[in-house]
Amino acid sequence: MNYKPTIGMEIHAELKTNTKMFCGCKNDPDEKKPNKNVCPVCLAHPGTLPTINEKAVKKVLKTGLALNCEISEYSQFDRKNYFYPDLPKGYQISQYKHPLCGPGYLNIEGEKIDITRIHLEEDTGRLIHSKGKNYSLVDFNRAGIPLMELVTEPDLTSGLQARKFCEEFQIILKYLKVSDADMEKGQMRCEVNISLREITDQHRLGTKVEIKNLNSFKAVEKSIDYEIKRQTQLLDKKKKIAQETRGWDENKQITFSQRIKEEAHDYRYFPEPDLPPIKVSKEIPSDMDRLRDNKIYLLDIKKTMPELPQDKRKRLEEEYALPKDQIEILVNNKDLGEYFEKIASELQEWVKVEEGKERVEAPEKKKLYKLTANYLVTELQKLTKKSENEDIVEKITAENFAELIKMIYMKKVNSSAAQKILKIMYKTGGDPSNIAGLEKLLQLSDSSELENIIGTVITQNAKVVEDYKKGNENALQFLIGQVMKETQGQANPQIAQEILYKKLKV
Repeated sequence: MNYKPTIGMEIHAELKTNTKMFCGCKNDPDEKKPNKNVCPVCLAHPGTLPTINEKAVKKVLKTGLALNCEISEYSQFDRKNYFYPDLPKGYQISQYKHPLCGPGYLNIEGEKIDITRIHLEEDTGRLIHSKGKNYSLVDFNRAGIPLMELVTEPDLTSGLQARKFCEEFQIILKYLKVSDADMEKGQMRCEVNISLREITDQHRLGTKVEIKNLNSFKAVEKSIDYEIKRQTQLLDKKKKIAQETRGWDENKQITFSQRIKEEAHDYRYFPEPDLPPIKVSKEIPSDMDRLRDNKIYLLDIKKTMPELPQDKRKRLEEEYALPKDQIEILVNNKDLGEYFEKIASELQEWVKVEEGKERVEAPEKKKLYKLTANYLVTELQKLTKKSENEDIVEKITAENFAELIKMIYMKKVNSSAAQKILKIMYKTGGDPSNIAGLEKLLQLSDSSELENIIGTVITQNAKVVEDYKKGNENALQFLIGQVMKETQGQANPQIAQEILYKKLKV
């Protein structure tokens, strides 16, 4: 390839607040009735004044801390002027010169992707295009919802890397609880800025093309891959790349031209005169400071910071020695990850009790953790849809799941029986020991009892025993089968085989 892609991302996320950004209307992304959550302020009636939603500001600052951003002590809102039918004011209240969060970064698989800024603005309304009609309708329920925008430096180099960046950002938003970031509902939208430059030219960047309103991670990756191919073909033919905004056609798997790209000066930014600047203090406040100053204190936000995905990956590896693919599943699915740790905590208490007893071997924690993760991310996933993972906690308690893992570890049930028990537990939420007893799934591991049964099997199959002693190995499998038949499948096959070996050698 003669060209190097230069890719930057712009990601919008609707914030999870009770009310809109500049008025008291309900912020409800699930509202189905058009134009229900509206008022004179968010509809920009003459004489109305906006007020700042402090919780939205704090959520952006929280995101900035998670992404290693420089936090601005002074920030202000600006008017971004452009006309569009779903923009009630004829301008958008946004941030330009003084965003809440300055430069930061996010590591993606060991590579540092620099973040230019994170700022806060209001969302637009939504146009509804009725099929076969020559008009569009406007729903203003979304107009004025707090919208956070993250802008990266052009550090990304492929569709796959861009996709992973967006996925990681979504996970962080969910961990912080600042946004549900559901792409299907439009709560997170991605835009790509991409250009190609000749590999031999280190200083001159290519012409930038923007791909707007990508509503899935797959679309982010595929649109970039397509655009790299499209621009490469044009450059090879010595044709110019138009600086433009393009869309993504999911059915055709191609980008298409929408309009010539605007420059920042086209928006005629100027400070929003109706809103005061935001002051953020990095100092430790006194009670008097809180009463006197109209400031947001960064220390208060830092106290609410949760464990972040990168830290959780490292801890799961160190504490539980899980493989990376399982760690990724438990980190990406926050509910499932927390459920795993509750089960692990139950198992830790059991191991402590067993270690206190006088016995040669206590259960190995790491084997228990791996067994738990295997059943959570493989067997349990077979029974559930991804959307149902949050229901697992309600259907199967951590104590019951831990009890099942103990039974498997202690060889009280075999793998097949464990899967049957888990299926019943998922349907009924029952206790695994009771289920195993009722369904006759407990393995028979008592040596003395098995010896009596095996003795009977040997007596009843004298010819097969003779064949085995003459070197017919298949005869042993037949005898094990007879033992399983006599015990209705409840014999521990490993213990049964060991006892058979000893008796047949006599």
